[in-house]
Amino acid sequence: MVRWEPDAEGRLRVAALELYTERGFEQTTVADIAERAGVTARTFFRYFADKREVLFAGSSVLQDLMVTGLKDAPAGASPLTAIAAALDAAATMFGPERRTFSRQRHAVITANAELRERELIKMESLGAALAAGLRRRGVPDPRAGLAAQAGLAVFHVGFQNWVAGGDEDFADLMRAGMADLRGLAAEA
Repeated sequence: MVRWEPDAEGRLRVAALELYTERGFEQTTVADIAERAGVTARTFFRYFADKREVLFAGSSVLQDLMVTGLKDAPAGASPLTAIAAALDAAATMFGPERRTFSRQRHAVITANAELRERELIKMESLGAALAAGLRRRGVPDPRAGLAAQAGLAVFHVGFQNWVAGGDEDFADLMRAGMADLRGLAAEA
């Protein structure tokens, strides 16, 4: 085994995703991932708590981006405008260089019920953080929760379209989704 190569965390992510795609999530062990990445299992656990976290480690970064985007929205912005700012901030995480990884990650998660459940838990946590951010801006409940969940719905639909589509910009998909949401609300 090589003594040291740079970017062990990145190599572990790539190795895990390759193995999950080739063998399936359940059939892949931490030892398999570590071996493919050229590190020890001990090194794996320096970066990830378990083999699921390879797929979900970026969720805290996403949440931080969205909460910061929400906080930085103009004072007096409507709840949906503040949520749109959060989505714009999130879009910075999804450039064209991440599309292949995101597609593969999405396919692995979609194929496994345990991972789908984990994804829902992470999204629920994100929704709670957004609702809390809206409440700090003075938006009362249940409006804060409703706006946060509407934003997550836009994010979810936009992400689905982004991983399934061609070369659409993630930020454009988020903005189009918010425009569609506002249009649907106006129809009511």
